[in-house]
Amino acid sequence: MNGQKILIIEDEVKIARFLELELKYEGYIVSQSHDGREGLNKAMNEVFDLLLLDIMLPTLNGLEVLRRLRQVSDIPIIILTSKDEIMDKVTGLDIGATDYMTKPFAIEELLARIRTALKKNTRIKKVLNILSVGELTVDLDQHMVTYNNSTIDLTKTEFDLLKLLIENKNIALTRNKIIDIVWGYEYMGDTNVVDVYIRYLRSKIDDKFDKKFIYTVRGVGYILKYE
Repeated sequence: MNGQKILIIEDEVKIARFLELELKYEGYIVSQSHDGREGLNKAMNEVFDLLLLDIMLPTLNGLEVLRRLRQVSDIPIIILTSKDEIMDKVTGLDIGATDYMTKPFAIEELLARIRTALKKNTRIKKVLNILSVGELTVDLDQHMVTYNNSTIDLTKTEFDLLKLLIENKNIALTRNKIIDIVWGYEYMGDTNVVDVYIRYLRSKIDDKFDKKFIYTVRGVGYILKYE
């Protein structure tokens, strides 16, 4: 079981269900959405490794979903098109699609393209060793943080905290978990230290650039997301 997560945004329920069954058989964790706007919200607020994106969708077409996602994410996206949608294929690739498949397609070919896209994305991440959310970028090799190419000076603890938040993008982290990872299991101080360093990060990133990344989850801890 590979455990990689795939989101299918496809309004034809039978096709979406067929894809889900085939992907689950291959060991993927699969979610479905049959609506463009709902699919976009899922992709923006949950963590996926790859998207299968139909073009003809209700409420928001697939090309617009793709365009908006590419403003904040480099997730591999394979668009699904009909034979007569040549310009949609071209437009999709121009605005950032990883690949496309023409309906009807052979499931074996789609699975192969999915594997290729996932492997390529993994290699790119390993080579670059860079984390990013929107215009916020963390270079792990150079220990450098930038927003829209402006350098942000962080202490080691601030850097480690931001790295943890980005690595767990869209996942709420408790104060205790943050302390265990950033400060270490031996830390015996007050959990309020997390709140203090969150304030430091917000002043250097959210407040300085007037763009909210770090949110408080009441009764839990903190979450980093891009809206």
